[in-house]
Formats: sequence, C-alpha cells, structure tokens
Amino acid sequence: MSLKTRGQETTVETEPSAGLTMRIPGETRILIVNGDNSETDRLKTLFAGVWFMSETAKGITDACEAAKSGRFQVVVSVPQMSDGSWRRLIDVANHYDLGFEVILLARNFDFTEWGDALNDGAFDVLDAAHELPKAAQAAACASWAAYLRGAGPPATVPTQSGQSPPASGVTRPSGGSSPDLYRGPTPFGSRLRTCTEGQEGK
Repeated sequence: MSLKTRGQETTVETEPSAGLTMRIPGETRILIVNGDNSETDRLKTLFAGVWFMSETAKGITDACEAAKSGRFQVVVSVPQMSDGSWRRLIDVANHYDLGFEVILLARNFDFTEWGDALNDGAFDVLDAAHELPKAAQAAACASWAAYLRGAGPPATVPTQSGQSPPASGVTRPSGGSSPDLYRGPTPFGSRLRTCTEGQEGK
C-alpha cells in the first residue's frame, strides 16, 4: 500500500472515536513486534488508516536490531517472545540513547504486572483482547513523547478542547520509565486517556 505521509495533514477518526479527532502531519514510523499474523495485520491496517508507516519484526532480537537504526518513534510489542522480553527494547533505547517509546499489547496482565511494565519503561499497556482499536491513538500519544526526545516528527493528537499535549519538559527518567505526564490510576489505556483528555480546562 502506498502511503502519503510526508508534508501532508489530514483529519481522521479511529475506532472507537469517542469524539476524538487525530491530525497526522509528517511521518511517524512504528515497529510492530508480534508473532500473531492476524493481530499484526490488524495493527498495520489501523496504523495505515492514520497514515502511520509500519514495519514488522517476528522476534525480539530482530526488533532490537531494527530499532537501533533510529528510524522508529514507537514500538508496539507483545511482552514476551521465544527469544526474549520486551525489556530488551528498553535496554537498546537506553544504551544507544534513542527516543522511541514502547507500547505493550498484553493479555491477562494484572495490576501489578501493568505497574511493573510502566516502571520498567513501557509508555503504556493495552489489553490486546479488548483495546486493539485504541492502538493508533496510543501510538500518536507515544509519538509525541518520542518527538520531545528527538525521535522524529510527532503525530498531533488534539484534545477535545483543541489543545495538544505539552511541548516541553518530558524526558525518560533515569530508571527507564516513561514520563509521569501520561500516567493514570488504572490499567489499560490510562495514558491514552491522559494524553487526549488531560489538558481540558488548562
């Protein structure tokens, strides 16, 4: 599929929209790390629908090698594959001083596992069984955080009041976790909610 990405802007709605519109300027590249072909294809369709460029990796080792190139702003990964854990991606980001964010697609994560993932550097954790349609919105929020660390052009996600996420002051803490700006009190999609709605009334 040919994607028009560079230097263009569009307004689209993703499922479920819930009144949220997404304007996608420039180019955002996403690496999908998933051994499930049907899930991977669905993610690629969701990302293409908002003009995100996506590539795939069938293992953590291949994903780490691809991430070293610095061409990705966001990595969407399952937590565990036969050749290792998603935490290897965080190690790569920290070792090579790369700005990409990692979103996990997890099944059967409890609250403790979700919290541990955020503390270990995941930008967010989505429930793969129920929140896959939110992946494009979550990736747009993650793209902003990556952009603020120099990882390429962001996807703009205006809030319902028309404001965008803050444009400064977001860094990856020394412990590897993502900025508290996007944290929320409950699992699965909380950072997405904060990114898209947290600026209302400010």
